[in-house]
Amino acid sequence: MTRYFITGWLLAGLACGGIHARAAAPARPNILLALADDWSYGHAGAYGCAWVRTPSFDRVAREGVLFTRAFTPTAKCAPSRASILTGRNPWQLKAAANHWCYFPPEFKSYPEALGEHGYFVGMTLKGWSPGVAKDAEGRPRQMAGKPFNRRTLTPPTTGIAKNDYAANFEDFLDASPTNQPWCFWYGCVEPHRGYEYGTGVTRGGKKTGDIPRVPGYWPDNETVRTDMLDYAYEVEHFDAHLGRMLAALERRGLLENTLVVVTADNGMPFPHSKGQTYRDSNHLPLAVMWKAALRAPGRTVTDYVSFIDLAPTFLEVAGVAWETSGMAPAQGRSLTDVLFAEQGGRVVPARDHVLIGRERNDIGRPGDAGYPVRGIVSDDTLYLHNFEPARWPACNPETGYLDVDGSPTKTEVLNARGSPATRGYWQACFGVRGAEELYDLTGDPDCLSNLAGQDGSRKRQAELKARLFEELARQGDPRASGQGKVFDDYPHANEKMRGYYEKRMQGQEIPADWVNLSDFEVSRPK
Repeated sequence: MTRYFITGWLLAGLACGGIHARAAAPARPNILLALADDWSYGHAGAYGCAWVRTPSFDRVAREGVLFTRAFTPTAKCAPSRASILTGRNPWQLKAAANHWCYFPPEFKSYPEALGEHGYFVGMTLKGWSPGVAKDAEGRPRQMAGKPFNRRTLTPPTTGIAKNDYAANFEDFLDASPTNQPWCFWYGCVEPHRGYEYGTGVTRGGKKTGDIPRVPGYWPDNETVRTDMLDYAYEVEHFDAHLGRMLAALERRGLLENTLVVVTADNGMPFPHSKGQTYRDSNHLPLAVMWKAALRAPGRTVTDYVSFIDLAPTFLEVAGVAWETSGMAPAQGRSLTDVLFAEQGGRVVPARDHVLIGRERNDIGRPGDAGYPVRGIVSDDTLYLHNFEPARWPACNPETGYLDVDGSPTKTEVLNARGSPATRGYWQACFGVRGAEELYDLTGDPDCLSNLAGQDGSRKRQAELKARLFEELARQGDPRASGQGKVFDDYPHANEKMRGYYEKRMQGQEIPADWVNLSDFEVSRPK
């Protein structure tokens, strides 16, 4: 983590005219984190995508910095958000490596730290979730800030939340004390499922032919393409509220000195993506804008960056020393070395890789066990080490592969299993995997051709494995020392859903809302 503070640099830059000619920018910026729920990399206009329209994200990229290799350590809501909040990898957060956990009280979040150092801190709708977060005395924690959720709207589809995110942001701005910096967490729940089938076409004016390519791990048919367009429509809902927030900041004269960060918590809610460990699982959109401070806006950066880098960035620009913040030591490092550079492409040579992994996501295995994985991405090569390859990666077949959200696409993949010609879709999304996987992300972005153990790949495989386990050992990951069972032993925080596999196998009646239904006919409009 960079140890200098931006305050002195910013004031010196203003005095020397090194930054754009904008006088008297306050030393401590406001901070707006806009976090979509389940949005994969590449699905934005700034990345050349035409079937997902994102003018607000594109503006942040155009007037700021666009990242092309940003990754979450874990592609599931709660552990991914835990990394954003703490600057640590999930495997360094004890129970918080799991989805639906009891968040350990010893790990402070960056909004909590900023609130103790002069910032007014707030959020709307989804902060750290799902799970239970209480302090050492058992009191509920506001890990992402004070909630502002009073304003509602009539959603354009049944799958979209009633929260008027932008209006609630304005309420937050109205409540923010004058001359006090603020930090806001825009926790959108779109494009998380469920969707109202067909609204991308009927409401969004899209056509299934607009999609140039369906990933190779799904059947390419009208149902899947329609599902993808419904996802796109909800991404655009997130982007529209972001645009209203940027407009509100401009009206109030606050946009110049607001650090705006736009990203998502994990990949799209489709098979082979969300919850898994492939490119479309962990590789996410990221654009950052700070008009008063960036020397060279409009750059595209190819450095590898991780969500664990966000909290150190926020504390640094806020002038809060990590050592005095009360937060556990960060694994991430501030992005200011990239943000305040003047060149694009690879800016910091040392930012040449990221680590990813997973523990327990959703229920559906004996004993609520997870599917532990650790991986490394470097030079567009992905290496994965699966610690329990005998387990089903998307949860067990007899409980419905519950580590994949129910969807039309999921149903299409499951239906394809019966034919030898299409069984490969099921294998890619749900089948048992080997202990090691290796993929060339340049030639095989869909991660369909496992190169592990093949001639010509063994040296690279061994190098990445050695580097991965060396770093995991330094980080104190229990998996690296053979103590990984601790993650399976942490209790599931949803009492009702705990032990789902055993209840299902005992023939107990399971309420439909406990699980992500895979049967498309449940949600298809009649």
